[in-house]
Parts: sequence; C-alpha cells; structure tokens
Amino acid sequence: MNMKVLVTGGCGYIGSHTIVSLIQSGYEVVSVDSLINSKERTFEGIKEITGVDVQNYVIDLTDYEATRQVFVEHPDIDGIIHFAALKSVAESTQEPLKYFDNNVNSLLTVMRAMNEYDVKHLIFSSSCSVYGNAKELPVTEQTPLQEAESPYARTKQIGEQMITDFCKRHADRNAVLLRYFNPAGAHPSAHIGEDALDLSIYLVPVIMETAVGLREKMMVFGDKYDTRDGSCIRDYIHIMDLAEAHVKCLDHLVADDQASNCETFNVGIGAGVTVLEAIKAFERVTGKSLNYEIGPARDGDVIAIYADPSHSIKTLGWQPTRSIDDIMRSAWDWENRRKELYA
Repeated sequence: MNMKVLVTGGCGYIGSHTIVSLIQSGYEVVSVDSLINSKERTFEGIKEITGVDVQNYVIDLTDYEATRQVFVEHPDIDGIIHFAALKSVAESTQEPLKYFDNNVNSLLTVMRAMNEYDVKHLIFSSSCSVYGNAKELPVTEQTPLQEAESPYARTKQIGEQMITDFCKRHADRNAVLLRYFNPAGAHPSAHIGEDALDLSIYLVPVIMETAVGLREKMMVFGDKYDTRDGSCIRDYIHIMDLAEAHVKCLDHLVADDQASNCETFNVGIGAGVTVLEAIKAFERVTGKSLNYEIGPARDGDVIAIYADPSHSIKTLGWQPTRSIDDIMRSAWDWENRRKELYA
C-alpha cells in the first residue's frame, strides 16, 4: 500500500485496534496520543501482534504548533483517522466546557493541519450518540438527528458539521463520518484491549472489572425503560469488526469511490442487546455469576439505539462477523491478561 496514516488517539482502545488492522492491511502508521487516558505499553502489545514499532507523539492536539511538527517530520501523511477525544457521557454533563474545549478544538487543529499540509483523506470517529433518542429503530444514515443527550454527543454533532462545511469548500478533500455504536471486546491474542487509566464507565469492561474483583458489584442503571427487560438497549460491535471498518473506509477514500466527498456510514451489527442480556451472555460464556444490582436511571442515557448497517455492508464491502458471545470471550481473556500486566 505504501501509504502513511496519522492515527490520533492511537494508544486508546479503538485507535490501537485500528492500528493493528491498518498495519496488517499494508498501511504505515504514525500515532499521536496525549496519554491522558491511555498507556504507552499498548504499543508493546501492538508490536507483539504486528512486529512493528509505531512512532507515537505525546502532544495535546489543541496545541497547533506542537501538532504541526508531526506533519513537518512526516510530510508524506496521506490520511488521518481522528479518534482523539474525551468520551465520558457522565463527565461531559458535569464538565461541558472541558469537552467543548478538548473535542472541538482538537478536531479544528487536525483540520487546520490537513488544510496546511494538503492531506487528502479524513475519517472522523463519530458516534451513534449524534442520533439522540431516535424516534424510529433501527437508525439509518438518513435518520434525523435529535437533540443531543449530552455535551459529549453535542461535540460529535458539531464535529460532523465542521467536516461537512470544510468538504463543501474543499472539493479536492474527502472525508467519512463514521458513526459507530458500542465497541467492546479485545484482540483475540489478548495482547491489547480496553486499558483505561481509571475504572471504566462502559458496560463490558465494567462487567469484567466486577468479575475479577476490581469492583465489589456493578450497577444496572434503570430497569423501567420501555424495552424487553426494562434496561437500556445498545448495539455492541466487536472491536476488531470496528477496526476493520476503518480500514475499509480508508480503502474506499483512497480508491476515490465516493458518491460525494463527505459520506456518512453507520457501523454496528444491526441488533440491540439489553444491559441484562449482556450480563447473561458473560455468565453463559465464562460460567461465572456476576454480582450486580439495579439502580436508578442515569442522566444523559439514551433508552435504545441500534444500527441498520446495510449501507456500510453494501458500499464498503464490510461485514461484521463476531457476536456478543465473541465480545465477552475476548474481553474476558484480555481482562485476565491485564491482571498479569498489573501484577
């Protein structure tokens, strides 16, 4: 392929797995990660899997002059996959200015550099949260966006509009807004997985942390929603299916195969799983009982959302192949490996 890709947030959960898929697909990768919620040891896991040492720049992407130096040292960057962002829904409701400052300004920096250094391709890590409480399910790329349920979701809506406006002005650039649902699981080698600095806020790693004793118990936030069992519904996509979708998008951009120079794709498995169903899947796969209790509903949570991924499947030639059981199995293998890393 002989193409160089800048991955922002490359040490993070989705970024690290996507780097593995990029390398295995023939792309050269450079990473930027400020390490505010990740660990550089992730690159050791990437090397174990791929045999490649990935260069990472520890910089804050809101600092334009620091960011420019990456492009000065790598003038041959062909594309950018922008993951770097704060992502806690709950924290964003408590500290909205922090989220607007980091998420919006880091994207602005990336786009300024893209413009200055004539980078042609951009993939934006968006989110199903842009749909808000969708009035119809499953959601398609044409589903109208509702009011954002959190400042985090608002930053994703703003980011999408920034890129759309940029592409209207610059016909020689192309972009994908990749709206994905709930990534979970780990690489099957158990060399990398979700490895945040603090205890997680996301369902699958919370299940794992509870099962290994890092938490005494876990909370299910609400059981009175209008769903099958009263708990929230999400579309859980295996992290490697999601990583492969990013590579398919980049291949799509490089082939200049777009219907327009700014396209949107949903990436999910096209089915919803409730919180309680996810817990049962873990117990089924591992044979372990999980200590959990039902608590009050959480501010900012969307009740139910899951994808119609048919546009991605048809246009990108991408196909999710892993189930909720595969997610739980790989996440459990990683959590046990992670205990060894901490020992």
